Amino acid sequence: MAAHAYINRIATAVPEHEVHQFYLRFAASMLADNRRRVFERMAGLAGIEKRYSCFAPAVDPEGPFVDRAGTFARGAFPGTAARMAMYCDAAPDLAQKGVDGLHLGHDASRITHLIVTSCTGFSAPGMDLELVRRCGLPDGVERTMVGFMGCYAAVNALKLARHIARSEPRAKVLLVNIELCTVHLRQTTELEKLLSFCLWGDGCAAALVTAEPPGIELDSFHCLVAHERRELMRWDIRDHGFDMVLSGQVPAAIHEALLGNQDTILDGRPTDSIDLWAVHPGGRSVLDAVEGALKLASGALTPSREVLRRYGNMSSATVMFVLQEMLKQPSGLLGCGMSFGPGLTAETMLFRTVS
Repeated sequence: MAAHAYINRIATAVPEHEVHQFYLRFAASMLADNRRRVFERMAGLAGIEKRYSCFAPAVDPEGPFVDRAGTFARGAFPGTAARMAMYCDAAPDLAQKGVDGLHLGHDASRITHLIVTSCTGFSAPGMDLELVRRCGLPDGVERTMVGFMGCYAAVNALKLARHIARSEPRAKVLLVNIELCTVHLRQTTELEKLLSFCLWGDGCAAALVTAEPPGIELDSFHCLVAHERRELMRWDIRDHGFDMVLSGQVPAAIHEALLGNQDTILDGRPTDSIDLWAVHPGGRSVLDAVEGALKLASGALTPSREVLRRYGNMSSATVMFVLQEMLKQPSGLLGCGMSFGPGLTAETMLFRTVS
């Protein structure tokens, strides 16, 4: 059995339509003046400058349609079936763009395993077979779909890729995290839901994991579940799309969970022994909670904050955008990665940079 597994390469992709300011104006238009001012103040503190969507926004965010195609009409937003059709049309293009960024070349025909994570759309035949067809992967590639786990799915997928690479030393595992969060835009006057949606963007990350360096060596994994806080973060399929419940109490719950489990996450190491932090930027307040709970040095979460600023929260793809920055770091550094999601769950891992 191979002793190690490495993320050799990571490529990321986002759609062409930058929509953050458009969606802020759309959301504000749903509220009365007094609540609109509260919304604008809170949204302005989110630490996000840009987010991207596969769907072109309309010209006027206060007009009768939110998107240029006229699918999201005020008072008549599409049902789940129509949203899934939109996902099936747009997601394969973005996923292929991510995989193409790895520049696999002839190695595409040598991929032995394909793992796809997504919680924003489903179909069968699904994204796995579509990637086989589009990207020149072998028909016999072993395929695994990791569905509906939310933002922490990428860490679970890396855990699986590590098992595969360690048990099959010649394995070449292609991991694809594809999320179209904006397809689940809601029309609502609930302030908390509007603020929640102002975090989400579309994105894809593709990674190659093997038993050979260089790259990021995947060391160990730990999972924390705060069962008593499970209602604070939910992702439910409804008649009019997937409905995200993201309570304002989530950062405090994450802070509390990390305070009591630091030794487990870090295998008994002190926080100052960690050189790199790849924390899923679920929001500015989430990053602040992690920083406060672990008493991290100023700037420790700069890579996560930069991803949040440039792309927003892209669910499972987001932490891979942060890990992409870790691949640029010198060899021999110890890192900690973590993502949060429904449960309330924290999936964490330790890793090392290896040249």
